[in-house]
Amino acid sequence: MTLISGSTPVAAGMHGLGEPSPWVRRWAHLVSPGGTVLDLACGAGRHARWFAQRGHPVAALDRDGAALATMREIPGIGTLECDLEGAPWPLPADVRFAGIVVTNYLHRPLMARLIDALAPGGVLIYETFAQGNEAVGKPSNSAFLLAAGELLAICAPTLRVVAYEDGFLSQPREAFVQRICAVREAEKSPAAPRSGSDANQAENSGNGPVTQVLPVPRYDLTG
Repeated sequence: MTLISGSTPVAAGMHGLGEPSPWVRRWAHLVSPGGTVLDLACGAGRHARWFAQRGHPVAALDRDGAALATMREIPGIGTLECDLEGAPWPLPADVRFAGIVVTNYLHRPLMARLIDALAPGGVLIYETFAQGNEAVGKPSNSAFLLAAGELLAICAPTLRVVAYEDGFLSQPREAFVQRICAVREAEKSPAAPRSGSDANQAENSGNGPVTQVLPVPRYDLTG
């Protein structure tokens, strides 16, 4: 399937959209500058628009064609109307993203696919409802509510978890939520073998196997 890309500017604040999630705004700085972002189950695209304004190409996927139509003229956003639950994964298997954003949506069979769609260094920012929400409002169906610790268990140990929360919010309305920011770290390359003299020196000095020292990844917690 082909993403439909826009090319005409649109004024900010159109279509009566809500503000981006504070959780998404808090961790968006970890997405590499200019990296492509997937906004899954995007609706009218409050996050797709926000990332596009920050210079990220965005793939916006949803089944609501009317909602997607409001973004088709926005530069940097490619939209795709698709059934995320009753049809095969709509993107090529080798497509990878610098960032993936999901809010207020849960379809468990897609979770492994989302993790696989992260590029090395890619960031997953996910926030949705959790068990307990049935006591305060919708959704109340357990199919759409994460069990205690479920989102954390899904992401670890494949991803490096930078932040995770599981609890109750009183604003903007009462809700039980889980939210996570997690990174697919680049795989460490094996160390190159030392030359004969270096290897002999290491052996004679009693040192163990040679390992490659890589910079420690830095995930700024303050934005």
